[in-house]
Amino acid sequence: MHSIHWQKSTYSGDSSNCVYVAATFNGTIHLRESDEPETILTTAPAALKSLIQALKTATKHQ
Repeated sequence: MHSIHWQKSTYSGDSSNCVYVAATFNGTIHLRESDEPETILTTAPAALKSLIQALKTATKHQ
């Protein structure tokens, strides 16, 4: 069994509310938040990339 290596997002800074991301051996991406580490979102790299691009675009148009 492969273990998951969680990495804190650089956007989380030094705050206590942190987002963590991990990639599995088969390429699946996992996301979790420090306040509820047992809740894990799972996605594919392409879907995460699309979400990030959409968020960046929305932020530019505010």
